[in-house]
Amino acid sequence: MNKILVTGGSGFIGSNLISSLIENSENIVLNIDFNVPQIEIQKSNWLNLDIRNKADLRMTLEQFNPDVVIHLAAKTDLGGSKIEDYSTNTVGTQNLVEVLNEIDFKGRAVFASSMYVCQPGYTPKDYYDYKPHTIYGESKVLSEKIIKEKNPNYIWTIIRPTSIWGPYFGEPYNLFFQIVLSHKYFHMGNKACKKTYGYIDNFIYQLLSIISADKNEINKNTFYLGDYQPYDITSWANEIGEYKQIKIPNIPYFLFQMAGFFGDCLKLVGFKFPMTSFRLRNMTTDNVFDLSEIKKIAPELPVTRKDGTKTTVDWMVDNEFNNRK
Repeated sequence: MNKILVTGGSGFIGSNLISSLIENSENIVLNIDFNVPQIEIQKSNWLNLDIRNKADLRMTLEQFNPDVVIHLAAKTDLGGSKIEDYSTNTVGTQNLVEVLNEIDFKGRAVFASSMYVCQPGYTPKDYYDYKPHTIYGESKVLSEKIIKEKNPNYIWTIIRPTSIWGPYFGEPYNLFFQIVLSHKYFHMGNKACKKTYGYIDNFIYQLLSIISADKNEINKNTFYLGDYQPYDITSWANEIGEYKQIKIPNIPYFLFQMAGFFGDCLKLVGFKFPMTSFRLRNMTTDNVFDLSEIKKIAPELPVTRKDGTKTTVDWMVDNEFNNRK
C-alpha cells in the first residue's frame, strides 16, 4: 500500500486530490490541516494540525511514516500586508523540510509553490529567477528558497500551479464563473488576453504522474502545471455562457478603466468592489507558461476544457453558485 500524507488537504486542490487518492483502495491517505474537510467522507482521513507547530508535525510524520508527502498547505489570498501574514507558507514549509530530514524520510515529496513567484507577463530566465508582485508571491519565493537551500536528502519536486479551476474552487477563479452565470460579465472591447489555466482533474493527473515518474526526471526539478493550450478569455467566457444560453455583450475598454479607478477609491475607505486597477491589469495581461517539461511526463490530459467547463457549471448551479442561497 502507498501511505500518502497531504498537507492542506481541506482546500480546493486538496479536496479534489484526496477524492482521487482514496478511490484507489491501495492508498492510505492522511490529510493534515487546521480546516475541516469540505467533503464529508474525507473527515475520516483528516487530522486537525497546524504545520507551524513543528513538534506536532514531527510526531505525526513519525507515526504515519508516509511513502509520499504532498505539501499543499498555504495561505493563498492576496490580502496580507506583511510577510508574517504568510507564515504557513514560510515557517510551515521550513518545518516540513526539516522534519522530513530529521526522521530520515526515504520517500518522495512534492512541494506546491505558485506561478506568482513571478508577476503576470514576466518570463523568468530559469527557476531561480524571481519577480513577485505581491506579498503572497514573496512568501512563495521564500518557501522555494528554503527547499532549495536545505537541499533535502529525499526525492523532492517543486510544482507551480497556474490558474487551477474546477469544482470546490474559491476566489478569485470562481468569481469569473459567477459573474458570467449572473449575466454580469462583459467583454472588454478588443482587450482579450491569453493565459495558462488548468482544470483540476488535469492538474491531479500531472501531479500523480510526477509522483510515479522515474526519479531522474523529477528529483530537484520544478514544473509549472496547467492545461497545455492557453485560454483565450473571450472564447472561454462565451463557452461558460453557452451552457445557460447567455450571450455576452461587448463593452468599451475605457469603462473598465473607470470601474477599476472607482474600485481603487472604494478600497481606500474599506469597501470591496469587484473591479480594481490591480485586477484589471491581471485580466488584460497575457500570462502563458512553458509546459513542455511536464508534458514529457504527463503527455495526454484526461479532460478537455469544454468538458471541464460543463462539469464546473453544473457543480456551481447545484451549489447555487457556490455559497449563494
